[in-house]
Amino acid sequence: MSTCIQLYMYCIFLDILYTDVVCPESKSKVCANVFCGAGRECAVTEKGEPSCLCIEQCKPHKRPVCGSNGKTYRNHCELHRDACLTGLKVQVAHDGHCEEKKLEKVTNSPIVCYLTDRNELRSRVIEWLQSEAEPEGWFSKGSNFSDVLLKYFQNYDNGDAQLDSTEFLKFIQHNDTAINVTSPYAEEENNRLLRSLCVDALIELSDENADWKLSFDEFLNCLRPGFNPPERKCALEDETYEDGAETQMECNRCVCACGNWVCTAVICDGSNKLPTLEEMEGNDQEMTEEEWTRRVAELNKHQVGSECNVRNHHVLLKGHYFGCDGMCIFPNIPC
Repeated sequence: MSTCIQLYMYCIFLDILYTDVVCPESKSKVCANVFCGAGRECAVTEKGEPSCLCIEQCKPHKRPVCGSNGKTYRNHCELHRDACLTGLKVQVAHDGHCEEKKLEKVTNSPIVCYLTDRNELRSRVIEWLQSEAEPEGWFSKGSNFSDVLLKYFQNYDNGDAQLDSTEFLKFIQHNDTAINVTSPYAEEENNRLLRSLCVDALIELSDENADWKLSFDEFLNCLRPGFNPPERKCALEDETYEDGAETQMECNRCVCACGNWVCTAVICDGSNKLPTLEEMEGNDQEMTEEEWTRRVAELNKHQVGSECNVRNHHVLLKGHYFGCDGMCIFPNIPC
């Protein structure tokens, strides 16, 4: 009996010894002498080897910089991280917001909520809610993050135990700092549209049943500090595109934003060129519903999968956003 026990203990000792040999070293040791370029960080592979990957999440401090691509980033880290994720060479043009763009360039592109816009709005809302949480004291019950969120959910819910995009937007507007997500070169009307689009992008994060309304659990999941929002890509012709990528369909421009293609809807004259501002002012043509349906069907042919996915086809038609089935997909924007 004692021999069996000794043999068993010896096996355990060998197991521990073997584990110590094959277990990878800690990240600090493995990455001690590894230098990763801007926008990248050292990570340890399953084999215990160092590998430089795109930074998973930048610190939330705000120090805007203008990239060489004309895009404003929250800080240097976000710029280099975006360059790493997209595989594009983006350098710092100057500190601060990018200079105002000409109206002609803005007119030729649809207004969209990029991943950075969505994530910035979400971060601001979370910071605001966390600031209202109170620790339990001698004479006060206190309130945690969930309590604060429940209070606002009940305040803006119309009684159906759900928040639609209009109610969500009113909740956002409760705080001046949180709502201040704007494009530095857009008009105020376009900035209001941008905020509405970013609210819809937030709802899409945790809308499990795809009804464009959030139950309290979905609302909590959307704004949970520990939740890391996914970075969806756009699909076209069996290829995937990063957020911010652009493509042209005849004379219309499509932009990838939060995993969705958003396109302008201008009647093409056959020249395959985007119209100038003067041409647009002199000939204010917009697609009819029939023309738009044909256009979306054409775009839908290139989308991965045979089923029509409303959330992957956004087309701007007469100032409104529609999906591939012809239904208005952004409740914040009246159709």
